[in-house]
Amino acid sequence: MGTWREGVQKAYLETILDQNKQECELPHSGKSGGFSHGCYENSLYGYGIPYPGNPMADSVLPSVGSGNPVFQNERLTQFTSMMRSSMEGSIGSWHSDIGSNMEGRFASTLLDEFKNSKTRSFELSDIVDHVVEFSTDQYGSRFIQQKLETATVEEKTKIFPEIVPHARILMTDVFGNYVIQKFFEHGTESQRKELASQLTGHVLPLSLQIYGSRVIQKALEVVGVDQQTQMVAELDCAVIKCVRDQNGNHVIQKCIECVPQDRIQFIISAFYGQVVALSTHPYGCRVIQRVLEHCDDPKTQQMIMDEIMQSVCVLAQDQHGNYVIQHVLQHGNPHERSAIISKLAGQIVKMSQQKFASNVVEKCLTFGGPEERLLLVNEMLGSTDENEPLQVMMKDQFGNYVVQKVLETCDDRSLELILSRIKVHLNTLKKYTYGKHIVSRVEKLIATGERRIGLSASFSSGGIAI
Repeated sequence: MGTWREGVQKAYLETILDQNKQECELPHSGKSGGFSHGCYENSLYGYGIPYPGNPMADSVLPSVGSGNPVFQNERLTQFTSMMRSSMEGSIGSWHSDIGSNMEGRFASTLLDEFKNSKTRSFELSDIVDHVVEFSTDQYGSRFIQQKLETATVEEKTKIFPEIVPHARILMTDVFGNYVIQKFFEHGTESQRKELASQLTGHVLPLSLQIYGSRVIQKALEVVGVDQQTQMVAELDCAVIKCVRDQNGNHVIQKCIECVPQDRIQFIISAFYGQVVALSTHPYGCRVIQRVLEHCDDPKTQQMIMDEIMQSVCVLAQDQHGNYVIQHVLQHGNPHERSAIISKLAGQIVKMSQQKFASNVVEKCLTFGGPEERLLLVNEMLGSTDENEPLQVMMKDQFGNYVVQKVLETCDDRSLELILSRIKVHLNTLKKYTYGKHIVSRVEKLIATGERRIGLSASFSSGGIAI
């Protein structure tokens, strides 16, 4: 047994040392894919994987994706889990503290006692010398998180010294990252500063790692402006790389939300000339929306909006770009809304039949002024008594929702006008899957008395069952 255990300890130690070796060497590598100090190219990648949910609910450790290999401790975690399972609880969990007595670490049963005990009430002081072990366990991590929310300064001070030497490993751990986040949130000011100092030189690779990116975001929320500035400076020349990354884009968004504009001008400048490309990217479109929300510098707003306005119709029809146009319609100033509506005018019927652009047209109706709504309604009605554009829209799988939005948003005068045109086609509409939606909406308008009683009388001969 002794020989076997020595072999396990040796293999475990070699895994950690190999990981530490990579950490020391790779940041200085100039090879492609490494994290050199040079600038990254600003061309856009293709689409990535959707941002995953809270891993605390997962029973299996998910892949850390394509983040920095320096911080990918998946291999180490899988090795640890395999050995724990094979030993069937006879040897407790261990730390990744390679400078301590490994035999003593292997023999620890405190975590097992914590998870199995139904009578003993544990406090933070009870897990001293076992903090890292608890932090990397699902239930141990939750215990520490809960206790930190109400812990005294003395209690935090007892366990914090164990966290610091392993901070960067915990930051990239599926459960340990939450402990680090809680210390950023509930730790003392000096503890937050010390944890933030552990990030120095590692902000970029952490930003690209699934769990590390969450730690970076939390740090940006709570540290002072000077440390914020120091952190974001490490992203210089890698802004676009982060934006197009499934993890890094959240860090860039947090920079825009939390860091003073004068400290992140290099981030905003990286977007100039690429606004349309970023707006049509699954992650980039989120970042552009954050810029529109939080960067109130007139020059920045003008440069971003100029690029958007040059491609309104293209963006409106794009699966990601349409959200940027919708954002401007909902949150922009009246001049910007009018400019977008005027760009779409003449193409409303076509846009209403398009999956993504139809949502943009609905936003135009919702947030446009009375005159702008009337302009859109007249275009939908067409120039003849047959109302061909309106007929096409009412039967279309997307266009019918635009017509319904018209019924919701227009004033009484416009409503009477469009309802009088719909009346002519009611019986025909009932034969079409999507046309039935319009019939149903009109019936509800009348039956619920949302509009004047006169509407009911005017449609009583139109074949509507009330």
